[in-house]
Amino acid sequence: MNEYLARTYFNNTVLDYFIALGILLIGFILIILFRKIVLNRIIRWTENTSTSIDNYVMEGIARFGIPALYITVLYVAVNYLVLSARLSKVLEIAVTIAVTILLIRLISTALLVVLRSYVRSQTNGEEKVKQLGGLMLIVNVMIWFIGLVFLFDNLGYDVTAVIAGLGIGGIAIALAAQNILGDLFNYFVIFFDRPFEVGDFIIIDQKMGVVEYIGVKTTRLKSLSGEQLVFSNSDLTNSRVHNYKRMQRRRVLFKNSVIYQTSLEHVQEIPKLIKSIIMEQQPVEFDRSHFSAYGDSSLDFESVYYVLSSEYNVYMDVQQKINVRIFEEFNKRGIEFAYPTRTLFVAKEQTEEVSEML
Repeated sequence: MNEYLARTYFNNTVLDYFIALGILLIGFILIILFRKIVLNRIIRWTENTSTSIDNYVMEGIARFGIPALYITVLYVAVNYLVLSARLSKVLEIAVTIAVTILLIRLISTALLVVLRSYVRSQTNGEEKVKQLGGLMLIVNVMIWFIGLVFLFDNLGYDVTAVIAGLGIGGIAIALAAQNILGDLFNYFVIFFDRPFEVGDFIIIDQKMGVVEYIGVKTTRLKSLSGEQLVFSNSDLTNSRVHNYKRMQRRRVLFKNSVIYQTSLEHVQEIPKLIKSIIMEQQPVEFDRSHFSAYGDSSLDFESVYYVLSSEYNVYMDVQQKINVRIFEEFNKRGIEFAYPTRTLFVAKEQTEEVSEML
């Protein structure tokens, strides 16, 4: 048996191979036991806590710490053997690549967790989290690019010339894709400045709709008639955007007109009547009501009130109730609404002259 264990293959005895295999198996078994017995219990315990930071930490250990332990055990087991220069180089490169990929993924995940926590803490955080896709795509591309540059540098490659070439190529690409890059930067403006969010009802020039999606290049709205409106991000940031979702209350101005034959008592009563009708409604704040002008064929009254809601349907319901009540009260008092009329006066003398000629 000793003679068999002492046999040498590729500069290592059979005993050395058994020891390396033992290190590998024992290490893997210990990691599996740690994950099932210790780590899973800690994860279940953190799920019952009030904070989410410990959950993210344990999730990071499970996703990146455990693979790192496997790589470490594998490296120790293989490194125990006497390897040729080529195999040692291959092992070093493989471990470097594996560790770099794990670090890149760890940094990317950590940034995503930080961004999600920051965004979720804001108003309507859950809706804002849904918009992180485009931002995280850009961040991931940058992290992977920087990580790969460091990887190639650690592997002994000269990355200076590559970076310089990419810089010159980047300038050429930037000049050829100015509009795309403009939309990209304006996406960051929309994301961080928050002039509008998904679910907001906005008006841009003569177009209006509910924001459905905010992308890296375009933002999409669903119009009131049902079709989808697509705007470039540059168009939106360069336009005057009316965001009705942010409106706390709605100012309403409406006019009523009555005929000139209305009595003075009724003319004086109408503003008070309209005020009482408006104050009957909820949720409403009365502002003013006045006899505002002499029209071509009417006496004009102007009233203003505030609907203490941003919902358009609430505003229309209130205005409908006010209109019905005004119609009802005017009918009770015999007050007539005005409509365009024109009165023709004929002189008596001209009428008599025409009769004599006939």
